[in-house]
Amino acid sequence: MKGDYCTREGAERLKEQIEAYWAERGHEVRVNLVQGGFLASMRSARTDVRSTLVNGVPVKSTENFG
Repeated sequence: MKGDYCTREGAERLKEQIEAYWAERGHEVRVNLVQGGFLASMRSARTDVRSTLVNGVPVKSTENFG
């Protein structure tokens, strides 16, 4: 499924899109993919997308990102 961002492949596409979007605007944004556990409601495992964005906006410092 192309629009499924919970799979590893979808999360990787989303990561690339987010980083490219902000790079074009002169911001360095770090995006990490974190393998989540199995969710019964999804009937599968999930991949979480975490970034240095705050409220959807880049911040100057990337400290305390984990």
